[in-house]
Amino acid sequence: MNGFHHFVFGIYPYIALTIFLLGSLIRFDRDQYSWKSDSSQLLRKGQLRWGSNLFHVGILFLFFGHTVGMLTPHAVYEPFMTAGAKQLMAMVSGGLFGLFGFVGVSILLHRRLSDARIRATSKTSDIVLLWLLWAQFALGLATIPLSAQHLDGGMMMKLAEWAQRIVTFRGGAAELIADASWVFKAHMFLGMSIFVIFPFTRLVHVWSGFGTLAYVVRPYQVVRSRRVGMTPQQPLSQRGR
Repeated sequence: MNGFHHFVFGIYPYIALTIFLLGSLIRFDRDQYSWKSDSSQLLRKGQLRWGSNLFHVGILFLFFGHTVGMLTPHAVYEPFMTAGAKQLMAMVSGGLFGLFGFVGVSILLHRRLSDARIRATSKTSDIVLLWLLWAQFALGLATIPLSAQHLDGGMMMKLAEWAQRIVTFRGGAAELIADASWVFKAHMFLGMSIFVIFPFTRLVHVWSGFGTLAYVVRPYQVVRSRRVGMTPQQPLSQRGR
């Protein structure tokens, strides 16, 4: 089990990140026509607005919250926030937006499975992806009662240190979370696995969403105005008179 634990939390993260980045690049280069969200809105609008909005609000907040919260060194926020206060803030905000995402993905999953037309046009990867996201939200919500049992922030500090050691290529990351609950470990493993399947599913359209930020710094488009006093071109029948 020690060897398996070291592989999952010491080596598998790099495998997942490599497939995530390299796979996305290869798909964009070789198969751009499949680079889309494959929306089923034209088949049925019912439930889509609530499900999609709740899901996207929840998952976007959690993505950036996990990224900032886990990769920010403790020394940065230590002068004005304790580890316990940070954990409590993460539990409240993560629980709220996690519930948003869980309800949203549940609506989307029910919609895709209950509507015959949508299910007939769905790929296997679409349904598998929704089930994986549903399980990931459920596991994330399940970590909140466990976190409430130790509000000193000790486990959160270990999880954050694990993530920071992974991204900075430092050793000993897997050993830090050896005593973590299986719920935390399952949540982390499934999260990394979603990164593995990312390039092969509709999730690749997330890159396009981030790409639109380039429009913020894009130069203005020059549009020539029509000169005042210019007369419209005469019809062909009146030319030459």
